[in-house]
Amino acid sequence: MNTKILVTGATGHFGKATIEFLINKGTDAKNIYALVRDATKADDLSAKGVNLKIGDYNDYESLVSAFQGIDKLVLVSGTDLANRSAQQLNAVKAAKEAGVKHIVYTSFERKNETETSPIAFLAQSHIDTDNAIKASGLTYTILRNNLYLDVLPMFLGEKVLENGIYFPAGEGKAAYVSRNDLAEAAANILISEGHENKEYATNNIENYSFQDVAETLSQITNKNISYFSPASEEYAEVLKNAEVPAEYIGMFVGFGAAIEQGEFNADKSDLENLLGRRPLSLNEFLEQVYL
Repeated sequence: MNTKILVTGATGHFGKATIEFLINKGTDAKNIYALVRDATKADDLSAKGVNLKIGDYNDYESLVSAFQGIDKLVLVSGTDLANRSAQQLNAVKAAKEAGVKHIVYTSFERKNETETSPIAFLAQSHIDTDNAIKASGLTYTILRNNLYLDVLPMFLGEKVLENGIYFPAGEGKAAYVSRNDLAEAAANILISEGHENKEYATNNIENYSFQDVAETLSQITNKNISYFSPASEEYAEVLKNAEVPAEYIGMFVGFGAAIEQGEFNADKSDLENLLGRRPLSLNEFLEQVYL
């Protein structure tokens, strides 16, 4: 039987990478479906023979229609933080109604699931979606993805090599992981068996602090990169004076506090097993970006 796989958020980084890995690993493009809101932004996927399905997380009927005949659904978490819970619950309910057999969801690593979490604004939608998937009766695989290595340059700022690192994360560590590695792990799950009703710790195999980042950057660039962790209030004020939008300030401050509190410090990882190799390391990632 030809398993029909649908990937949501297919024009985004994660969705697109997952589709590319599926094709590279031998999945026939005619069995891959890409959920997009605007077909004109998915010409590259069409050119590869991937089927386009038009759908929107806000439009329940469009999701039910798009999910018809799909065996495995990759639900890539949305970017509309204010509405994400409702949108993703729509997608889970639609998957159930359409008869999807298996849902793979990109959730995230966390320890504190209460409102006291510095990133409760981000966490709640993931927790709601995880719970809805488990309650739906659908066969599922939940990926508890750690912070992307790919977001580090945003935290570090454009002038990190000149000015050093200024970020309010204290000595906290995180098992930062490459987005591409996570997408490849998702593709491997989709094309193999034994992942039914599993929750995977998709963390890197090492934890890194911002001091580690500074030292690694110093080594690979032959510059002296310092790290200073300001108080959250001071950091927020500096960003405000630099005219950074308020929602970004809140997000950066929240992530800094969560990292400092150890929210993303992981003591286990399933990623090496899912990939069949070691995940990309901090050192390798920083060399790709800064050399």
